[in-house]
Amino acid sequence: MGKTLTIEETSSWLKERDSFLILTHRRPDGDTIGCAGALAQGLREIGKTAYVLYNPEVTPRYSQFVDDCWAPEGYEPEFVIAVDTASYALFPKNGDKYIGAVSLCIDHHPSNPCYAELSCLVDCASCGEVVFEILLTLSGEISEKSAECLYAAVSTDTGCFVFANTTADSLRVAAQLIDAGAPHRKLNRLLFRTKTRSRIKIESMIYSGLEFYFDGAVAITSITKKMMETADAAEDDIDDISSLPGSIEGVLAGITIRELTSESDCKVSVRTSQPIDAHKISACFGGGGHRLAAGFSMEKTIPEIKKELLEALKGFFPHEAATRS
Repeated sequence: MGKTLTIEETSSWLKERDSFLILTHRRPDGDTIGCAGALAQGLREIGKTAYVLYNPEVTPRYSQFVDDCWAPEGYEPEFVIAVDTASYALFPKNGDKYIGAVSLCIDHHPSNPCYAELSCLVDCASCGEVVFEILLTLSGEISEKSAECLYAAVSTDTGCFVFANTTADSLRVAAQLIDAGAPHRKLNRLLFRTKTRSRIKIESMIYSGLEFYFDGAVAITSITKKMMETADAAEDDIDDISSLPGSIEGVLAGITIRELTSESDCKVSVRTSQPIDAHKISACFGGGGHRLAAGFSMEKTIPEIKKELLEALKGFFPHEAATRS
C-alpha cells in the first residue's frame, strides 16, 4: 500500500516534477476523461509537459475533452498518473505496461487499495471535485478549458446533480466552474438532453425486459450483444444506462447485467438507494465502488449471474422472498 497525500501535498508534488502521462480507466466515462483533460491542461498552463494515454474505448461524446491531449507515439514519461481508476484491473489494455509503475493515483472511490506509489483519495461524488481542488491549489485559478472538462466530470458522475451522491460541495464546485467559463448549457444538452434513436431503442428493450424481485425492491435488467446489434447501438448510446432500473418507484437496488465480448463475459452495474449498500453487494463478487453505485465483472452467463445475485441479495433483503414479479 502506497502513501496517501492531501490536496496540498499533491499540488506540491506536481509542481516539483515534470513529464507526466495520465491514464484513464476502461470504458471511460465523463469523470475519468474530464479529469484527465483538465489535469493535462492545468499542468501545461504552469509550464509542464503532460499528455493523456490514448484510450481505445473512448466514445465521441467524451473524446472532445481530450483530443488535444493524447500522447504522441513513443512518448516516455517520467511520472505516470491515474485518475478516477480504483484498481489495476480497470486499466485499458494499452495501459497494462504501467501496472506497478503508477507514481500517483487521484481518485474518489473508497474501494481504492492505494495501489499507486502515492495516492490522493477523497471520498466525494466525483473525481472531478478532487482534480478541481488540486488545480485550484496548484495555480490559484481554473482556466476556461479546464473548467469545461471538469464540469463534464462532475455533472456526469452526479447525473446532472440529481443522483443521491450529489452534495453541497458538488454544487459549489459546479458553480465555480460555470463562473470560470464552463459552457454548462451546451454541456447539459449534449450530455443529458440529447438521445440517439439507438438509445431510445435500447431503453425500450430494457424497460420491457425488467424483472422485479424482493417485493419490488430489486429491479434487474440485461443488455445482450443481440440487443445492441438490433438497436444498432454503440458504446455512446448506452452511457449511464445502468441508472434506469434504479429510477423506478419502490426500487432500492437497480442492477444491470451486460454482455461484453461473449455470453459468458459480463459486466454488472449496481445502483442503490439508502440503506442498501451497492459496494457491499458488489464486494460479494470481487467488485466494489461507492455506497450507492458499484459494480463487478463475471465470466458467466446472464442467467448464471442472476441466480448468484438473487442468492446474495437475500442477505440484504432478509425479510422478503426473492420472488419474481
